[in-house]
Amino acid sequence: MSRIYFASDHAGFNLKTLLSQHVAKRQHIIFDMGAYTNESCDYPLFAHKLCEAFEYPADFGVLVCGTGIGMAMAANRHSGIRAALCATELHARLARAHNNANVLCLGARITGDELAIAITETFLATDFEGGRHQKRLDMINI
Repeated sequence: MSRIYFASDHAGFNLKTLLSQHVAKRQHIIFDMGAYTNESCDYPLFAHKLCEAFEYPADFGVLVCGTGIGMAMAANRHSGIRAALCATELHARLARAHNNANVLCLGARITGDELAIAITETFLATDFEGGRHQKRLDMINI
């Protein structure tokens, strides 16, 4: 059973809520790191809160803002976080399989609800392939 952390800013609040409720039905342990309303707020605070909560290598995160770009930028400032902005199921599959991404970033103003659910399911269901991909990941940390 995976531990999955969700966070958003005001623009991503509704989609984050939808996704966390959907994923909770799949027997995952869910943590909602905020925002808790759709009132204007600053996305970096929630990206940092989510990334700092990670305790286990098997944890996953889902960050949602208007475009997903700001969340991805903020999350990738954290050691051990590999955040990927995914706009398609293929992005999600390859982010996990080839890059061992552990945080999915989505844009609520870009991605519709059904596609966001499909992307999230694909991301969580895909395993890292390792092998040559691990060698490349090892090159990232400088």
